Amino acid sequence: MRQSVIALAVGLAVTACASGRAQEATPATPPVPARTTDTVRVGAMLGAVSVPNADPFPSTYRPFPSRATLIRNATIMTAAGPTIRGGSVLLRDGKIVEVGANVAAPADALVIDGTGKYVTPGIIDTHSHIGAGGVPGDQGSQTNDINEATAPVTAHVWVEHSVWPQDAQFPRTLAGGVTTIQVLPGSANLIGGRSAVLKVVPSRTVQGMKFPGAKYGLKMACGENPKRVYAQRGPSTRMGNVAGYRAAWIQAEGYRRRWDKWNANHQGDPPARDLGLETLAEVLRGNILVHNHCYRADEMAQMIDVAKEFGYKIRSFHHGVEAYKIADLLARDSISASVWADWGGFKLEAADGVRGNMALLNRAGVRTIMHSDDASGEQRLNQEAAKAMAEGNRIGVAVTEEDAVKWMTIYPAWSLGIDDKVGSLQAGKNADVVLWSGNPFSVYSRAEKVWIDGAMLYDRLDPSQQWRTDFELGYVPANRGVTR
Repeated sequence: MRQSVIALAVGLAVTACASGRAQEATPATPPVPARTTDTVRVGAMLGAVSVPNADPFPSTYRPFPSRATLIRNATIMTAAGPTIRGGSVLLRDGKIVEVGANVAAPADALVIDGTGKYVTPGIIDTHSHIGAGGVPGDQGSQTNDINEATAPVTAHVWVEHSVWPQDAQFPRTLAGGVTTIQVLPGSANLIGGRSAVLKVVPSRTVQGMKFPGAKYGLKMACGENPKRVYAQRGPSTRMGNVAGYRAAWIQAEGYRRRWDKWNANHQGDPPARDLGLETLAEVLRGNILVHNHCYRADEMAQMIDVAKEFGYKIRSFHHGVEAYKIADLLARDSISASVWADWGGFKLEAADGVRGNMALLNRAGVRTIMHSDDASGEQRLNQEAAKAMAEGNRIGVAVTEEDAVKWMTIYPAWSLGIDDKVGSLQAGKNADVVLWSGNPFSVYSRAEKVWIDGAMLYDRLDPSQQWRTDFELGYVPANRGVTR
């Protein structure tokens, strides 16, 4: 059965997207999230206590209906091993079943001829703001909700509560072959709040997009941004920034100890709950991953020292235009680098950006990640990776296509803690797959078909199978799909 367009009803509005059925099928049961949704009762109140791995807003995502699909005669870039020429990938029940040179087609499978085409894992962007910084934009910033710029430390906010699922940028991101994104708070604050890992699928609610079991991230920011935003009330210097981080972690460590003690014995009244300190305590427990906006090498080294002082790990430095200067430190501490191909020089702290950054990091053994921080760039991450690969080879720092595909897939999956589920084409992983019209590192190639959990949610060759929002021009027929 071919995919058709999904209709999303939000109040009286109808939003359509791509996936196949005329009536809603019973969705498959998703994996059980690692976090608990149970909350300890204190008297008759829920939510009065701080429970590690608590998840008061759990994912309600359900995979869309899918059918067995075999893509054959394609060039398969697995992100887990050598490229397979003339290979095949079999998808069934939302999973990758087999990848290889010769894969038999089940009798009930849809067979797609991939001659001249390429297959990769779905692209993963570790640094997105779409949804929370939605379009259409307006002068009153009614759709821009990424910065809670009211205090230098706003660890209490969760960006998912700003995400607008009707944002017209989501279908454009999917059309670029991106299947998973991390939506982050902005960089106005020293500590900006929790991130959300989303599947790029249509839904009426953000919970319907949340990647089941993915850990939350914590957004932190170095340097000029918080200095500028808080210049009149502080911090106004880099030394003020570092003092602000340290003061927050000191409070969080005391909070963590008080709650760990009470959760162990439940003796007496529980400590007072604090949403911001709760988020930071979860970082200290290893339950939330730190994603740190930082441009300069010296500041990244300082943030590593702060992390060691308080016993938490930095999962990824974002932007990192000077990361090449401390590539050995990042490799030593297993910190990934979420960077650009060629951004730099747009302000003083980005002045030392070089186009060979990704290649130099890759050579040093750093998990190097192509990220966007830009709604337009998010649609072209394959081209951005191609630019960085070309620059590395130009300066004599060899980068292969196998390296570059990892920058977009398995390394970002690792930075989000979901590399056991997505990021490479391997049997047993979720079937997040992109069929490209040609080599994905060619400016002439496009994502032709995109599957998420085995369901084809985008087909460039069939307009009826493309996700459309309320903001598309033209009339969207109400009978094209189902309400989710």
